[in-house]
Amino acid sequence: MVDYDAVLIYDGECPYCSVAARALRRLDDIGAISWYDDAAQAALEAQFGETPFAMVLVDTRRDRAYAGRSAAEELADRAGTPGIISSLVRDNYDRIATAVGAASGRGRDPDDVHDIYPLTAAAREQFDALVAAAADRPEASERK
Repeated sequence: MVDYDAVLIYDGECPYCSVAARALRRLDDIGAISWYDDAAQAALEAQFGETPFAMVLVDTRRDRAYAGRSAAEELADRAGTPGIISSLVRDNYDRIATAVGAASGRGRDPDDVHDIYPLTAAAREQFDALVAAAADRPEASERK
C-alpha cells in the first residue's frame, strides 16, 4: 500500500502537467491525481466550497492546502530545487500556466487561487479517497 502525506491535484488533460506529476515519483510521500477525478472534485469542494480549476497540494501532515503559485513553490521546494528556482516558479506561475495552457490547447485558464489555506475538517475526511485514487495511478505502482 502506498502511503502519502500529501496529494497533488493537477490538470490531468495537460500533457505538460502530467509530465510534472510523473516527476513526483521521486518524492515518496506525495501522490498525484487528475483534477477531473471524482475524488479530486470531492476534496476541492470540501476544502473550498467549490471546485476551483487550480493546482492544489493537499497536505495532511502540515494540515494545509497549497493552491496555484503556493502549490508550485511548495513542490519545487520539496523537490530540492534551489530557493531561487522556487521563487521564479512562484513569481512566474501565471505566465507559465498561460503558456502551458496555450501549448496544450487547454481552453481555460486556472482560477485565481494562490494561497496556503488551513485544511478544513471536511477536506481532511476526503484525504483517504485522494490517496486511494492516487495509488491506483500506473506511476504509483512503480513506487511499491
